[in-house]
Amino acid sequence: MSSLPSSRSCAVSACSVDVFAAGHLGELTEYLPVELVDDVLEQTKTTQRRLRALPSRVGVYFLLALGMFPGLGYLRVWDKLTAGLSRARRPSEKALRDLRRRLGPAPLRALFEVIAGPVGQPRTPGVCYRGLRMVAFDGLNSLKVPDTDRNRGWLGRIRYHFGWAGYPTLRVMALVETGTRALLGATVGSADNRDELGLAGGLLGLLRPGMLVLGDRAFDANTFLTRITRTGAMLLIRAKITRKPRVLRHLPDGSYLSLLDGMKVRIIEADVLITGIDGSQTGQRYRLITTLLDHHRHPAGELARLYHERWEIETAFLALRHTILKGHILRSGDRPGLEQELFALLIVYQLLRMAMVTATETRPGTDPDRASFTTALETARDQVTAHHAIQTHPTGPVDLLGVIGRAVLTTLLPPRRPRFSTRTVKSATSRYINRDDTRPTHSTTITTIDITLHTPPLTPPRPPRDRTPQPHTRRAQVLQIMNTQPDHAWNGRHLAEQLGIPPRHLLTQLAEWARWGHFTRTTKGHYTLNPPPTSTPPPNP
Repeated sequence: MSSLPSSRSCAVSACSVDVFAAGHLGELTEYLPVELVDDVLEQTKTTQRRLRALPSRVGVYFLLALGMFPGLGYLRVWDKLTAGLSRARRPSEKALRDLRRRLGPAPLRALFEVIAGPVGQPRTPGVCYRGLRMVAFDGLNSLKVPDTDRNRGWLGRIRYHFGWAGYPTLRVMALVETGTRALLGATVGSADNRDELGLAGGLLGLLRPGMLVLGDRAFDANTFLTRITRTGAMLLIRAKITRKPRVLRHLPDGSYLSLLDGMKVRIIEADVLITGIDGSQTGQRYRLITTLLDHHRHPAGELARLYHERWEIETAFLALRHTILKGHILRSGDRPGLEQELFALLIVYQLLRMAMVTATETRPGTDPDRASFTTALETARDQVTAHHAIQTHPTGPVDLLGVIGRAVLTTLLPPRRPRFSTRTVKSATSRYINRDDTRPTHSTTITTIDITLHTPPLTPPRPPRDRTPQPHTRRAQVLQIMNTQPDHAWNGRHLAEQLGIPPRHLLTQLAEWARWGHFTRTTKGHYTLNPPPTSTPPPNP
């Protein structure tokens, strides 16, 4: 039975201790002890000032249990928490709703920030590449929430080409340790907002020297890449197809050096051809940007294969969206409730990953991706119902594995075999259907992966920029018009009308030309020709 916080234990009668008994999460309580929960409640000023029938600590564990049992109502989840107790009061559903409102999202967010982080040891298989811990950014854009006015007011609605989506959708931007799929951090926004880089920017403070950041084309932006390098982390990001980097120097392994916004990088261009056991083939060209400049230590072909480790974050999202939630939408009808519920879900996920990695590391050489997330989740649910392993101050030796760990080791998956198939699309009208996908419709074992590197020719040096207006340039046309009335303050929109171009394009250019000194800005949107230089008369002899 859980004990009271030490500051109150001497002031509370024995019969009142029962109000804390439901504050547990089964065996996972060992990874989220009550002392930590009490401390976070105190720090976020959400602890109760008087003893209640439903204390704040119990509320935190109840919210986590809601995440473990997404298909059950409040009272049925409460029954799970108290099933192993000899005596337990059963509150009303309204009392449990009031408990959620009283807590708010702050303690759940703070708890997640405490437990989020790398969980694998550097020696754990798949965690590091040549001493660099691999992490990846990506967004989960398919967490559906109730269609209420408050949720729509925050998240908006998503319109596809075939009509409006049925539910508002949350976007969760996460930073994941790819070797263990543990969460280092997460931010929340609307899936209707396309600013993925803005959400990811809130997680850059979690990067450290000694990390290698993997990411897809959504994160190819000069400013974002520069911010990553300022943290001391290295990067391996896939470039957008529209990027045309300059080729400054060829390297012996087929890669080349370039500059992006003044940052020295290495570019790897490769065709990857995959052949299946049934003879099917598919291929794609990749252009990768990396700050790993040493081609001897980090060969181009090796990095081209390593890039696909970023897909481990998709497996993490699969566990959140399908294994835990099983397709259920979230419960809350407003923003505070959704944030509270989401961070409770992320905490449950992280606790399970901690238990799984703890188990696999007891067998040196075991890759964490062989641990079954479904096994860990179902065993943890059983432990909640049975009220097992609830010891605030254990007196005997610590059971490092526990029931969850032993279940995970008993059901280890076989070593992962390389395979490929088309991406599954649930909706026949989905905008993500790729009808040109040449991959097989069923999972097929890969027999060979051929990587062919391409090195484009060196980029010729750029000639010095000639700022003299050419006869048919836009600046020459503007000068010709303005010379008809040299002393007139010309409106940029009127000039655009005479040239037959959109005003916003010319206004931007006029502002730039004024900074260069070709024109003088008189008032907002108005420009005049610079006065001709006055000639100084020669001095008298």
